[in-house]
Amino acid sequence: MITDPLQISYDRVAADYTAHIADELTGKPLDRALLLAFAEQVRPLGPVADLGCGPGHVAAFLADAGVAVEGIDYSSEMVAQAARRYPTLTFRQGDPRAPDVAEVSLGGMVAFYSIIHLPPDGLVPTFQAWWRALRPAGLVLVAFHIGESVRHLAEWWGHPVDLAFRFLPVTTVTEALEQAHFTILATLQRAPDPAVEHLSQRAYLLARKDVVGGDT
Repeated sequence: MITDPLQISYDRVAADYTAHIADELTGKPLDRALLLAFAEQVRPLGPVADLGCGPGHVAAFLADAGVAVEGIDYSSEMVAQAARRYPTLTFRQGDPRAPDVAEVSLGGMVAFYSIIHLPPDGLVPTFQAWWRALRPAGLVLVAFHIGESVRHLAEWWGHPVDLAFRFLPVTTVTEALEQAHFTILATLQRAPDPAVEHLSQRAYLLARKDVVGGDT
């Protein structure tokens, strides 16, 4: 029996989430540009995991850009939505905080708004798990909402949910990545587009796995 409120909540809203959000990249030219730049850099490094893939639109965009990509999401219903939309791609249920992949097997990870449910003390352990999964010089592209608040949802699109959305300072995420032995390559902040998204400031961090001592 599933007891994780995060998984239960996203299972309940998966169809509505897909209807409202799955085509969002069409209205986000900067997101598309960042994903294309990420794809160009990560293609020679190996396969990519789209963590918290939702209905699969980011994974599909990367696949169209020539990246070997697999989507991983907490919600089995969200994975089913992604698989129906993109039947030629691979999606599976799993924990984006600690993806079930072999160590040193990935060239990159993309995490668009998949850290927004983590408490601050969960960032470093999550990034450490990502570091272990990446090959040397592997890349991570993270997007999140900027702020210092927590917003709780008990209802979403008419469905009962139990979700906490965390708005994070850029310095908090930056320092957590650095503690996990990533080097920050780029930081970008932008204002929201009220026509297509929630009215919050957005941050994007591109980070590279550093090799520590004899580790790989």
